[in-house]
Amino acid sequence: MQNKKPYYLTTAIAYTSGKPHIGNNYEIVLADSIARFKRKEGYDVFFQTGTDEHGQKIELKAQEAGVTPKEYVDNVAGIIRGLCDLLNISYDKFIRTTDDYHEKQVQKIFKRLYDQGDIYKGSYEGMYCTPCESFWTESQLVEGKCPDCGREVKPAKEEAYFFRMSKYADKLIKHINEHPEFIQPVSRKNEMMNNFLLPGLQDLCVSRTSFKWGIPVDFDNKHVVYVWLDALTNYITGIGYDAAGNSSEQYKKYWPADLHLIGKDIIRFHTIYWPIFLMALGEPLPKQVFGHPWLLMSGGKMSKSKGNVIYVDDLVDFFGVDAVRYYMIHEMPFENDGNATWELIAERTNSDLANTLGNLVNRTVSMSNKYFGGVVADKGAADAALDEDLKAVATGAYAKVVDKMSTLHVADALTEIFAVFKRCNKYIDETEPWVLAKDEAKSDRLSTVLYNLVESIVIGASLLEPYMPETAEKIAAQLGTKLRDFDQLEKFGLYESGSKVTEQPEILFARLDMKEVQKKEEELEAAMVAAAQKEEEKTEKDAEVIDIEAKPEITYDDFAKLQFQVGEIIACEAVPKSKKLLCSQVKIGSQVKQIVSGIKAHYSPEEMVGKKVMVLVNLKPATLAGVLSEGMLLCAEDAEGNLALMKPEKEMPAGAEIC
Repeated sequence: MQNKKPYYLTTAIAYTSGKPHIGNNYEIVLADSIARFKRKEGYDVFFQTGTDEHGQKIELKAQEAGVTPKEYVDNVAGIIRGLCDLLNISYDKFIRTTDDYHEKQVQKIFKRLYDQGDIYKGSYEGMYCTPCESFWTESQLVEGKCPDCGREVKPAKEEAYFFRMSKYADKLIKHINEHPEFIQPVSRKNEMMNNFLLPGLQDLCVSRTSFKWGIPVDFDNKHVVYVWLDALTNYITGIGYDAAGNSSEQYKKYWPADLHLIGKDIIRFHTIYWPIFLMALGEPLPKQVFGHPWLLMSGGKMSKSKGNVIYVDDLVDFFGVDAVRYYMIHEMPFENDGNATWELIAERTNSDLANTLGNLVNRTVSMSNKYFGGVVADKGAADAALDEDLKAVATGAYAKVVDKMSTLHVADALTEIFAVFKRCNKYIDETEPWVLAKDEAKSDRLSTVLYNLVESIVIGASLLEPYMPETAEKIAAQLGTKLRDFDQLEKFGLYESGSKVTEQPEILFARLDMKEVQKKEEELEAAMVAAAQKEEEKTEKDAEVIDIEAKPEITYDDFAKLQFQVGEIIACEAVPKSKKLLCSQVKIGSQVKQIVSGIKAHYSPEEMVGKKVMVLVNLKPATLAGVLSEGMLLCAEDAEGNLALMKPEKEMPAGAEIC
């Protein structure tokens, strides 16, 4: 048996800053349809996706959430992978940039590039965009903001390592000119050449010192590797690249990648930075980088505060997996941005899926059962004027779909498949099976008509499988057959005459009530806006500060006179005849001190027992409401007079010194 030709396909790895919306998920569905199509063409496909998990933005998000960065990315990576599985994505590997092998290889790559002189140490001063993890000069800003995302930038200066980009610029320009297929669509290539390469490349900052959540530079561990050098190398580390020269057989088999499928917003990183990194490593460049357009909400970007973010799990819950896959693939133009709204998805479901496809299959199965007990037989009673055109459309679809897929016009490929189903519906109108059924003499013709319909639908469903796999399987099952390999789709008549369809046809896609769709959308929007407002209120509350009147300065000697220790409250009771005071027995080392505090309005005696608190232990004893107090419990107070006991951040023993 001849070995299959390898085909390596990747998506951009999703950044783990939060749950992705439909615009982020579009890419993985598009990639999956390409991967499935290539497998049916006979390729040995390796399809890799995953998550990008380092950087300052992640570090800040984790701090806000009160968890470690690793805990934060573990949670978000699980959500992202879960959405991939929900959408029936047939990936072969899900890589995480926190994977041990990847991190070690990034360190090796960095050291190798440093040793060979491509990376050098310097310092950087410029305007920094935290979400993009990018430095910019004043001249590169657009109206004073980040040219990539439009957000605020802040001045920053730090020691950094730099990559000598200009060293490889001419070589990259030559490669792009000699390989017109390398950057697609052509508009993206022109943008990279005219805006970045031809004007001249600046050296690239490839390390950071202002945060810690990244892969350490192992020979200078106050630096972490710049997130793009870390993230981009996943395409080779994920299949076993080794910077020391011991790359795996899998790497040798699949690299260079046949296709990097990415969003148009990160085309620069993939067509300038990434190829230059590979050139420096002496590795071949990927064969093609395709920068797909965006899926927008009513022509604009999605915003949680506006309530117009669409999440695929909500859509799948309402419309079903394949309806969502169909919309995302079909509604995206080759170069221009597409739109996504609940109304548009519902309209497309009703027109294309429920009517054109679902109704066709249902009618064909129902008529086969009604007129022939479910048996589908070719009786040879042809009408050339009607039958030959249907057969030509069905058998000619494969070549048209292959042509569209070869240039990644995936939406157009799906349109060609649905042209088969539309032709089948027209064939029903032309042949009028219900009229043929009234004449016994035309029974063979009726049987042949139904056979032609079933055969055409099987061809269409077999082509549909890469895009809507569950639906294609359901259609084949209802027609009592299996989906076909691509090499069988240009022949008509392979459906075994005499086979039986299912007795009870399953409704593939029910028509949707637009009022119900609108109601569901409004419910989700309201919940999203409420959640966004709650988060905003929390952020505002967290951002509140209190200025108090400053006390006179003290010296260190003054401070050194105060003795602070951790105390454990072992007993507590209200002070009789007092509305404010609690009397606590506080264990401090081997001693127990009695401390009276004015916190009764904020804590009950029961709440106090067991708490570890900060105590001023050498305060001169005093009598409060007739009760001796031998120290002071430390509290914080907000503008409204609410008190909170000061407690150690980590578990500490009673008596531990606070210094």
